[in-house]
Amino acid sequence: MSKLTEWSFRNKAAIILIVIMALVMGVISYLRLPMEFLPAADNPQVMITAIGPGNDAKSMEQKVTNPLEAAVMLVKGKTSMLSTSGDGYAQINLNFDSKTNMKETKAEIERIVGQVQLPSNVMKPFVVQFNTSMIPIAWVTLTFDEGMSEQEKEVKLEEVTSELQKSEGAGAVSISGKSTPAVHVIPDTAKLAEKGIPIQALMGVLQGRGASVSIGERTIDGAAGNINVFDQVTGLETLRKLPIGAGVRLADVAAVELSKDQESISRMNGKDAIMYTISKSADANAVTVGNGIEKTVERLNADMKGIEASIILSTSDSVVSSVNSMLREVLLGALFATIVILLFMRNFRATIVTIVSIPLSLGITLYLLQLSGVSLNIITLGGVAVAVGRLVDDSIVVIENIYRRLQKESFSVKLITDATKEVASAITSSTLVTVAVFLPMGLLRGSLQAFLLPFALTVAYSLLASLLVALTVVPLLSAVLLKGTKEKEHAGSPKFAAFIRWNLAHKWVPLLIAVVLFAGSISAYVFMPKGALDSSSAENINVTLQYPSETPAELVQEEGKKFESILTADQDIEWVMMMLGNSSDAAQYGSVSSPTLITYMIDLKDGVDAEVFMEKVKSHKESFKDAELTADASDLIMGGGSSQIFIDVTGDNAEELTQTAEKLIAAIQPIDGVQKVESNQEEKKSVYSFKIDPTLAKGQEVAMQLQSMLNPLPIGSIQIESSDTQVLLQPVVHANSKAELEKLTVMTEAGPISISEVAELIRTEEPALFYHKDGKTYLRVTASAEPKELSVVGTEINKAAAAIQLPEGVAIAVGGASAEQSSDFADLGLTALISIGLVYLIMVLTFKTLRAPLAIMISLPLAAIGAVTGLLISGVTPDFTAMFGALMLIGIVVTNAIVLIDRVKQNEQSMSIRESLIEAATTRMRPIIMTAVATVSAMLPLVFGSHESGSIVSQSLAIVVIGGLVAATLLTLIIVPCVYELLFFKVSRKQRRAYAANAQAEAAATNQA
Repeated sequence: MSKLTEWSFRNKAAIILIVIMALVMGVISYLRLPMEFLPAADNPQVMITAIGPGNDAKSMEQKVTNPLEAAVMLVKGKTSMLSTSGDGYAQINLNFDSKTNMKETKAEIERIVGQVQLPSNVMKPFVVQFNTSMIPIAWVTLTFDEGMSEQEKEVKLEEVTSELQKSEGAGAVSISGKSTPAVHVIPDTAKLAEKGIPIQALMGVLQGRGASVSIGERTIDGAAGNINVFDQVTGLETLRKLPIGAGVRLADVAAVELSKDQESISRMNGKDAIMYTISKSADANAVTVGNGIEKTVERLNADMKGIEASIILSTSDSVVSSVNSMLREVLLGALFATIVILLFMRNFRATIVTIVSIPLSLGITLYLLQLSGVSLNIITLGGVAVAVGRLVDDSIVVIENIYRRLQKESFSVKLITDATKEVASAITSSTLVTVAVFLPMGLLRGSLQAFLLPFALTVAYSLLASLLVALTVVPLLSAVLLKGTKEKEHAGSPKFAAFIRWNLAHKWVPLLIAVVLFAGSISAYVFMPKGALDSSSAENINVTLQYPSETPAELVQEEGKKFESILTADQDIEWVMMMLGNSSDAAQYGSVSSPTLITYMIDLKDGVDAEVFMEKVKSHKESFKDAELTADASDLIMGGGSSQIFIDVTGDNAEELTQTAEKLIAAIQPIDGVQKVESNQEEKKSVYSFKIDPTLAKGQEVAMQLQSMLNPLPIGSIQIESSDTQVLLQPVVHANSKAELEKLTVMTEAGPISISEVAELIRTEEPALFYHKDGKTYLRVTASAEPKELSVVGTEINKAAAAIQLPEGVAIAVGGASAEQSSDFADLGLTALISIGLVYLIMVLTFKTLRAPLAIMISLPLAAIGAVTGLLISGVTPDFTAMFGALMLIGIVVTNAIVLIDRVKQNEQSMSIRESLIEAATTRMRPIIMTAVATVSAMLPLVFGSHESGSIVSQSLAIVVIGGLVAATLLTLIIVPCVYELLFFKVSRKQRRAYAANAQAEAAATNQA
């Protein structure tokens, strides 16, 4: 690498031009790089959703879920299949391995699902495959002025929808809370009987109406003309006047009312509202699309009367906020690193030379990111924030060595090139080692790779760029700015040299202390609870009110509005969005839920502690005893985090499944940290089934008659205000008890007869939900854990599950948050082992020996001491990001040990091993401490700053890196020399004996003289 330095001195003009180009290209790349919230990543999952209003859970399972599961069972690449069947909906989740081409798989599943025959009252299933580009860009609410007719609202709604879809880069637009105007014809049975009009006459009131027929062309009054016949019912008054019998009009026997039918209910701050969820197209820029939607909303409010559209949340704002937040932390980190260098160097020129590597490295990094097709997002910016302290490390080592040589020798270009050459091997291997740590991230599976690979590329690009700058630009600048300077000599500390000498003479003392500290830190980590991500700073809360499935819809809505009024009165919130029911729009994106589940999305005001607010919400449980109230931190962009643990019980015997689930619940309930435990079979719903005697009636005919008697029946449409409006004949019978159901009259071949004479009415209690796992029924036991105790609770639940005696053919699988956490930790553990192997390999290639790198590797367990101590002192619970910080430490902490051992190897050419170690420790102490303090200072903004949800750069990561680096730096200067001498103890002992013999011989010669 020293050849690179010599080349830069021979081509100064070219280097100046390259520097200018790097800075300019960096600025251009920053302006051109697409801003996104997250990198593009496919979720290896396909979701099939079907809606069948009015169908009970068992019907959906048997008639919808089973045939769909059978159809997709053999799709290539499928690893598992889970399904849920509930009242009015069915959902199937297909999971695939990371090698599967998800776009092709989705297309194949759509083709298969399209061929499945489903009941006529079930909508065509929706097939969706998620990726990060489908994260909504904006949530827009639309409200109408009071007094506006339903038809006017419908027209305005279509206009607004069309305009939002036209926004630049906008993709799918989902609507919830939409109401459809409909005309309800409500029969009066007494008047029908009085007039002698059968109910069937009402069904045909619109038959033959609304005709539009072309008769043909004729010559009329000497000119060709067309003759048409059209008959349209326009308005409610016309409908009421339609005849249904001799001298009898519709209004005489039925009430005719204009109503609105809603698939789902959406309310904003206590008012009915339409909610749009808008995604961007795959290749669009999130910020550009968000700004376009904002302009569209402003224009709609200005140009369209009677409406008010407002953006309740915009991803583009979050993206800009995230980018600005990360940039601020990067700049603060650079400033802190600069101050540290200035304090150590006490030379302004030398500081300028050092910190030039930050803007240059960032410029090169941004250009390389653009070439790689990587967007500017919180993951890549997090990589920059983490790397910024490390960007100056190579330059610090180079300038410090030049600075040290200038204290003893006069200035010359040869001095600068020689000083750079002295450390070139050390900084090259240390940088390659750090980059190598991040390479195995490319081996991670699925979406984890998609998230971590851009981070790894960002860090790798920035570090390699900083190495290039340190070997070319820094020596050149030193030759310009330090020319003619003669620095005051700065000798190594004699006290520190004596301290190192004592440690080498009594090496078992520091080594034993290090082993005890390491064992203590590992023990502390093992017993330390690993938590879910902290949610106290969350801005959005997801609150649910779940009523039993048998609760009437009217009561659910009434109770939902009651709780809504409590929430809207709270001073801590900006807005509350209430949602209830399923809609076809939402189902397109896999969003379906129980008809008795009310969901509240809450946006908190700045500074409100989300944890405290959630406890306040939960305190209202007593007021809604019939419902289950939950409150969780949520991210409208990333989705809510969960601390639920699932235990799935599978088998063929339903009774054994139930017994095993009951045993599990009994075993899990007493565990500390378990807040609630329940089974998916606990909730039952009454199902009334007519068992028809086939010798007395036809089941199909009876079913059709009951549907027309008990459910609204479409009988046609009329024109109201230039739009088609459906006309529904309302039920004539309102059977509210089993006895009333048995009294219903149906037509058979023998004439009208009571249904109880041809069928037996059977009442059963059926589960409200049916779960399938790979096509088989299973029971799910769900335990809600204290988030900060997630790992502990997960371990205890695993123990409790393992202790249960299982019947033959029954199996238990633990999943959910703790299993995902364990899986992520295992993936990172494997990545860490591969990284350690690569680090060792690079150092063996650098030092041409197996033993010296072993001394360097001892700095890794030393870092663990500091990392765990940092977590204990700060009280931060280790999570996934903390583990990621530990992975980063592998590359960061060995840097100091490499710089130390590289100096030792240079010294060994003229000194004994012990003297080489003492000289290297005292000489390299200053650059080692400088680089460590600069890196720590650069990461301090991450400890005290705000962190964007979804980012792997968090407070816990920063604490782990800072704690580990501080401990490793201090202990590296002491422990690594001891281990190094221990590895070469025979040679060192021989040298010391020879030195002692020579000293005695010299003393004897002196005495004789």
